[in-house]
Amino acid sequence: MVKDGAYIMDNSLEMRLMWLREEINRHNHLYFVANDIQIADSEYDILVSELREIEDKYPNLITQDSPTQRVGFVAAEGFGKVEHVIPLLSLRNGFNIEDVRAWHSRTAVGLGDANIEMVCELKIDGLAVSLTYEDGVFVQGATRGDGLIGEDVTTNLRTIHSIPLVLPKESPRLIEVRGEVYLPRSKFNELNENRISKGQTPFANPRNSAAGSLRQLDSTITAQRPLDIFIYGLGYIDGDMPFDEHWMILAYMKSLGFKINPNNYLCQTIESVEQYFRRCLDDRRSLDYDVDGIVVKLNNLHYQNRLGSVGREPRWALAYKYPAEQVTTRLIGIGINVGRTGSLNPHAILEPVRVGGVIISMATLHNEEDIRRKDIRIGDVVIVERAGDVIPQVIAPVITTRTGEEIIFSMPNNCPVCDSETVRYQEEKMTRCVNKVCPAQFLQLFRHFVSRDAMDIDGLGEKLCGFLFEKGLVTNLSDIYDIKRDDLIELEGFGEKAASNLLDAIELSKKRELHRVVFGIGIPNVGRETARLLVDHYTTIEELSVATEDDLLEIATVGPKIAFAITEYFRDKSNLEIIRRLSQAGLEMQVITKETSSNLPLEGKQFVITGKLDLLTRNQAAKLIEGLGGITSSSVSAKVDYVVAGSDSGSKLEQAIKLDKAILSEAEFLLMING
Repeated sequence: MVKDGAYIMDNSLEMRLMWLREEINRHNHLYFVANDIQIADSEYDILVSELREIEDKYPNLITQDSPTQRVGFVAAEGFGKVEHVIPLLSLRNGFNIEDVRAWHSRTAVGLGDANIEMVCELKIDGLAVSLTYEDGVFVQGATRGDGLIGEDVTTNLRTIHSIPLVLPKESPRLIEVRGEVYLPRSKFNELNENRISKGQTPFANPRNSAAGSLRQLDSTITAQRPLDIFIYGLGYIDGDMPFDEHWMILAYMKSLGFKINPNNYLCQTIESVEQYFRRCLDDRRSLDYDVDGIVVKLNNLHYQNRLGSVGREPRWALAYKYPAEQVTTRLIGIGINVGRTGSLNPHAILEPVRVGGVIISMATLHNEEDIRRKDIRIGDVVIVERAGDVIPQVIAPVITTRTGEEIIFSMPNNCPVCDSETVRYQEEKMTRCVNKVCPAQFLQLFRHFVSRDAMDIDGLGEKLCGFLFEKGLVTNLSDIYDIKRDDLIELEGFGEKAASNLLDAIELSKKRELHRVVFGIGIPNVGRETARLLVDHYTTIEELSVATEDDLLEIATVGPKIAFAITEYFRDKSNLEIIRRLSQAGLEMQVITKETSSNLPLEGKQFVITGKLDLLTRNQAAKLIEGLGGITSSSVSAKVDYVVAGSDSGSKLEQAIKLDKAILSEAEFLLMING
């Protein structure tokens, strides 16, 4: 009610507020989701102005579902963490119809049903999020993160008009849905035109722009970016699941006001999946958003539950990716990176070119032998390929464009960093810098030492490693443990909190297991698996340091090359000094024995995994084995108990048959570990 230009607090005012919110939310849904405009922009603006005027006068009446709450504000601190009640899984990829047929065949055999229905959906190239509603009100939104824990971006998600802030009254008490946030191509182009007109750098591609927009600490910036969303799945719902098909879930979520992609399709056969794929591939340029493939899901939810997931990939779904995008550009040079073991690694320097939505100027060349085999020359026009987020690589030269001025590449005789002579050992494909104090080698070793699979020092990434090295704070691995708070505070961009967090992470790393230390110190040819095997046989670093080549060859998977590398490493007095100083810093130099026996079912059993597995990656299978007390080996020997054989197993399977070893299919292996 209005009297003399002022609102009077009574029931009619609250009723007016409710009506305004419902009406504005209804028109938002019609405009942003249903693509149905029923009132003029000026009429819509009048409704919003009236609502804002009332809320400004009576702020205690502002609710979470009010359309005015989409504007956003500056966050006081960084994003909080959100633990996903149901993991937000990623998808296994298929790159051709044979991959999809193989997945379908495995699934049909596993379920005992050859006539399984599938739902096909466009794979939107955006950012996966979860949206949680309590009593019909949007209360929390989170990014995928690592699948288990994401970032709380609720305030930013509120700015997306196609996300309903309130659900219909008949909605469940608690529901969480999953979707993909994206930036429409048309809006991306408008955004870049506006940035260019202001002299700002344009954004690289819609996906990166969407991700960057959603992770703004100031959500008023997010509100200025025209993000959109498609909802594709149900995370959980209060009470029993009232559906038995994914197709029904999509229809139900649409009835609640969520934006569902109109191109979803129900398929009965693999042939219809392939037809859908081809149709979408042909039509993708006509869409206003980027798509990098399709997603194929089992329609039957009971079947989904039966199959479950492996690691963070569901067995009941597959991403069928579009072919890798290829472009041509000129190779203007070949650069050299020096690795932690002194290896000289070539990479292509390209005339900048857009491929897969990203402008690239560098690509992988693998090694000198690969360059010669492909006959790639400096000055060539080359074919460059990039699939998804994979690092772009040079596929081949376009020989017909050659002028005769192209230059055949050869590895330098001197290290490009320290100018020491380089050598190429006959048995290796790599050219190496033999200077053990080469700065480039140490920097790469430093980055390796602090990495996730080694000492796992959180916050100490590649950029900061380089910064600490340049400032002279870390010139030896043990220097990491001598860093003081004052050293960090003096660095640009470091405050008290950042310094404290990093020092805590460094201190925590002192308790890492011995196999992480052995892997982290960078012994040539000693990877994670070999490091674990070594500490199974030598429980202290001292025992390992005095082992002879003959001793090491007794260990399964340790061959002459690895045995030589280990003994050579420990013959070097400078390496022994590094270990002595790391020990003084407090690192664990012996295996920590558990007080109580775990009695794990695979304790002491040794496995070899060979060939291509269907449901697991080999790394996932190895982790399962090690988690149950077993040991994984890379070669078949008399000490091996089981060989897990996938397709294309080759010589290792032949060796296992020759040695009469127990051979398990992937299905038999899964039955063993689940039993």
